[in-house]
Amino acid sequence: MRRCSLLLVLALCDPLAVWAQAAHQPKSATLRQALQAYDNLDFTRAVALARRALTERLSGPDQAQTYELLGFAFAAVDSQAKAVDAFKQAILLDPDRQLDQSKVSPKITSLFYSAMGQVLVVRQLRVDSARFIPGQGSVPLRFTITSPARVRVRAVSGATTLLVDSMVTTGLVNTRWTARLPGGDPVATGAWLIVVEATAGQNAYSASQALRVAYNLVDTLPHLTSLPGYQELPETEVPPQSWRPLGLAFLFTTATAVGVVALHSGDLGSAPGTELATVGAVTIGTGLVMTLRKPAPRPATGNILYNKLLREQLAQRNADITKENVKRRQQVVLSVVPLPPPAGAPR
Repeated sequence: MRRCSLLLVLALCDPLAVWAQAAHQPKSATLRQALQAYDNLDFTRAVALARRALTERLSGPDQAQTYELLGFAFAAVDSQAKAVDAFKQAILLDPDRQLDQSKVSPKITSLFYSAMGQVLVVRQLRVDSARFIPGQGSVPLRFTITSPARVRVRAVSGATTLLVDSMVTTGLVNTRWTARLPGGDPVATGAWLIVVEATAGQNAYSASQALRVAYNLVDTLPHLTSLPGYQELPETEVPPQSWRPLGLAFLFTTATAVGVVALHSGDLGSAPGTELATVGAVTIGTGLVMTLRKPAPRPATGNILYNKLLREQLAQRNADITKENVKRRQQVVLSVVPLPPPAGAPR
């Protein structure tokens, strides 16, 4: 029966797995002894040593780890109410504290989240890096409120305080900071602090994230030499080869021959065959030469009109770019970068 109880305790919590996840190494010798007792499954001694450690002057991370140890130890001996109270203190000291659910039993995880729902804290405040022109972008903010509360998000720098958002909510919150003053101008460069304040009755909690805001110049646009996807057409064109001169030569020669034959049909003398052949040959030769000669280029009216419209569009685009560049030279790009927390602060 005792062996079964021991197996049940081991199933509830694997000590080595639990404390392997903690990157924090306690400075308190008493706390280290309490952790060792817990690892040895001596939960009564672990509780006694943890309580003794709380009477000493502990750092914030050590205090949070001590209360978390008490929560694990009380859960192991089935003192659920005391475990929840201990987890509540650990969460208040370190709101971002989390359990590795793959290494901690569902029972302890349930007690931990039960404690989280009974306290009001702002967890996991995150601010993403951002780069944008004021009025054309914003800084993403996200955090978690553990229980229903009135929440105010402010941006603070020196004597300047800007309201970012205000709501009554619980759970995950996503909001944005435009980084602009009430008049629309960009905020000043330098250090800023995003402060999230949660209030519910007599309970209040706040969390903050430090930022650094810097200015950069806005890149201007280059002028265009052509419109993408369009190109000018030749303004002259060579007309297609025409057989009209040769046709007219044949027609003239035929008409001349008919006329000459008609005029001399009543004469007894010989017909003017030699002269007619000579004239016909010269006429047809002239028509052939005119036909084979390369036609002279002529204005392409449609292409000229198309090119004119294209140049007008190009000039209008460049005029718009000039106006846009004037505006861009008066703007800045805001670069917002979150700063790491101070050394030793709980995360």
